[in-house]
Amino acid sequence: MLARLALVGCCLFAFQAISLAEEPAEGKWVSLFNGKDLEGWTPKIKGYDYGDNFANTFRVEDGLIKVRYDGYDKFEKKYGHLFYKQPFSHYRLKVEYRFVGSQANGGEGWALRNSGAMLHGEDPKGMAKDQDFPASIEAQFLGGDGMKKRTTCNLCTPGTNVVLNGKLFLPHCTSSSSETFHGEQWVTAEFEVLGNKSIKHFVNGQEVLAYEQPQYDERDKHGKELAEKHGLMIEGGTISLQSESHPIDFRKVEIMLLPNN
Repeated sequence: MLARLALVGCCLFAFQAISLAEEPAEGKWVSLFNGKDLEGWTPKIKGYDYGDNFANTFRVEDGLIKVRYDGYDKFEKKYGHLFYKQPFSHYRLKVEYRFVGSQANGGEGWALRNSGAMLHGEDPKGMAKDQDFPASIEAQFLGGDGMKKRTTCNLCTPGTNVVLNGKLFLPHCTSSSSETFHGEQWVTAEFEVLGNKSIKHFVNGQEVLAYEQPQYDERDKHGKELAEKHGLMIEGGTISLQSESHPIDFRKVEIMLLPNN
């Protein structure tokens, strides 16, 4: 009887451990990537339907999410995003990434060693087939070109705006205060997202950017449509990883839910 109870207890513990590993939990770091495949993640690539992973752009090899372009003849602005299955509002997100290899043939000059994590993104099922980027708050990842300063974990705002230093910020991008990372080294990016209140960016544990009140940009046609449908202020949304023509690896994508109060 005792042996049977012990077995039941072990089984319950195993079930709880599996649940915590699979489901985001408040106050606990949980991996959104199982290290084996793209379970829970779905691509949306410009020019293709949601769920069509054109040319195996997003793949899992060697325990990494890899973004590759060996199946492309030419990039031709086929910007892509790999979306996690559920939206989030209050959380910390941790992403470890590195740029590798050479940019895809036909990639834009600005997209050299350029990728990102999209926060507070729209539902990809509602994106137009030829839409470049989801309306979202982009935490832009940039790698150094071996010469000049090039910060990472910057902010870009496709279809959105934020409040920065107390004022509505209308330019598309702004730089962080991070150092420059040349070569193929791993970088740890982390984001504290508190609904519509504030978002902070961290690089290797150091805060490099902070802003408030993410909102749709009514100057943008699609942003205006979303504002009319959901309201101007953005309280939460999808998380996605970019493909912008330069190969990149992701070895960690973890989330910790934070209290919503």
